[in-house]
Amino acid sequence: MTKIKTEIAILGAGCFWCIEAIFQQLNGVEQVESGFSGGHVKNPAYKEVCHETTGHAEVARVTFNPEVISFTDILEVFWKVHDPTTLNRQGNDVGTQYRSSIFFTSNIQKELAEGYKKQLDSSGVFPYPIVTEISEFKVFYPAENYHDNYFILHGNEQYCQFVVRPKVEKFKKLFNHKLK
Repeated sequence: MTKIKTEIAILGAGCFWCIEAIFQQLNGVEQVESGFSGGHVKNPAYKEVCHETTGHAEVARVTFNPEVISFTDILEVFWKVHDPTTLNRQGNDVGTQYRSSIFFTSNIQKELAEGYKKQLDSSGVFPYPIVTEISEFKVFYPAENYHDNYFILHGNEQYCQFVVRPKVEKFKKLFNHKLK
């Protein structure tokens, strides 16, 4: 039996609970893990990252089947489910850990991400310039286990109701044809 070759996308779009909840529902996505990337501290804890002492962004490691969904499709979802024009912030979530970021794992991902960003900026889709960081992926640190499937397990909590759910609903409306 031939094993399916998967690819990895490392994406930061504010709180990782939001991005995890969205990408888990996307056809072709095999796994989504919440964690941290882009910092200078090994094995950071969530509380350290929240205190902005590690340099990490909250990210999702998205494992996907490129025969079902392309990296360009992953980027399309990424750009549309958060505001890539706000520096170190998504809504009321403020801090460097919430920065919009793409950590590319190949030169092809780098070219696609930079090209897409340039195209969006020049099209005027957003009223302000895109500030998304596009950097080479170095290391991913998984978040503590209680972050796994957070929206699925804690969807009735206030943060999930007022922050995560609206993003998930927007995603479902825009990408209904790409859901599992």
